[in-house]
Amino acid sequence: MSLLTAMSSATTGLESSSTELSVIGDNIANANTVGFKAGRAAFEDALYQSVIGGSGQIGLGSRLEAVQKILSQGALTNTGLNTDLALQGMGYFVVRGSHAGQTGSFYTRAGQFSVDKDGYMVNLEGLRVQGYGADPTGALSGVPSDLLVGNAQAVPVVTTTVTLKANLSADATSPAAWDPANPTGTSNFSTSATVYDSLGSPHASQIFFRLSAAGSWEWHAMADGAGLTGGTAGQLTQIASGTLAFDSQGRLTTVTQASTFNPRGATNPQPLTFDLGDPTGAGGTGLAGLTQFASPSAATFVGQDGFPAGQLSGVRVEQDGKISGVFSNGQTRVLGQVAVAGFPAPDQLSRVGGNLYTATPGAGQPVLGAPGDGGRASVVSGALEQSNVDIAEQFVRMIAAQRSFEANSKTITTADQLLSELIAMKR
Repeated sequence: MSLLTAMSSATTGLESSSTELSVIGDNIANANTVGFKAGRAAFEDALYQSVIGGSGQIGLGSRLEAVQKILSQGALTNTGLNTDLALQGMGYFVVRGSHAGQTGSFYTRAGQFSVDKDGYMVNLEGLRVQGYGADPTGALSGVPSDLLVGNAQAVPVVTTTVTLKANLSADATSPAAWDPANPTGTSNFSTSATVYDSLGSPHASQIFFRLSAAGSWEWHAMADGAGLTGGTAGQLTQIASGTLAFDSQGRLTTVTQASTFNPRGATNPQPLTFDLGDPTGAGGTGLAGLTQFASPSAATFVGQDGFPAGQLSGVRVEQDGKISGVFSNGQTRVLGQVAVAGFPAPDQLSRVGGNLYTATPGAGQPVLGAPGDGGRASVVSGALEQSNVDIAEQFVRMIAAQRSFEANSKTITTADQLLSELIAMKR
């Protein structure tokens, strides 16, 4: 009977409206969930029957066809934490480990990452972020693996060149003959530079300049003998020396030097070059380093290319996902690169809770690569992607679902009243 059919169709309508409210409730509950993507219930008409006589068809209600994922970009919020990462564009971070009794790879838009006690980059659940590791030189691997970034150390870099820019006063007068035991009293000017040996040990050196004749100077680099092979603690020992010559315009014309740097316990001898300028005798300008003008002696630049060993003091992540370690010695080095996975049909991924998805046959095979390549999302460090749920939209849909539920319940009560009238006819 059509009245019973109407009640059955209205019942499916109640179920559809309830399902719609469930989806809306889930969206609203996750309005503040990082990386959450809203869902949308899609319905279809259910069975139908042809009217006797072939004059038409009568539907038999509705049913849920699918819950679609709305993959629009969520707003980015700054957090100031370098290991918080947000994706700008399509793609997913890849994490690996065990979740809800399942072990394997999972995919997520939630980039609330940190570094665990073993040095691995992990999410809040402890699953390890996947990416491309780097060797001690910073060269990236081509094979994705657990990102190990927290145990890096900067090895010491030996000093090979000391660069000095200074003016030696043309008005200086020659002091007494050079005396290593009295370097200050037998020189006109001095400046200092710290050099590092092959073990990363620092050696504070003092470079003394002595006018030997008009336009001619000698120089001596001295360091405490405590750190030198055969040296005596507290006594300055020569590690390099040479001569300088200037023309009547104050330009450097020639430079000579010899190194005798033998650090204790390290490479002996250690080659050490002093870059004192570009002498005209070698085709230079004679003005790029040391000069001899009629102004007071003064150093304007002292630099060297060595560094001590350094400990990891922080990390930063670039848009291309490269993770750079910042070390206590001032050096930086690439430690790895975050991988981003793309899918042919990302809306077909399966939710497994914990802001995680798993791959499904309908989503296709994940393709991992560097952020920004092949249409993959770029990475924003110090930010998180917020939920893309629009609360106002959800409230409108909630009102529509509520009205639909009420209308379907009214269909049932109306059919029930008509059936009561039919039964009353027998009385």
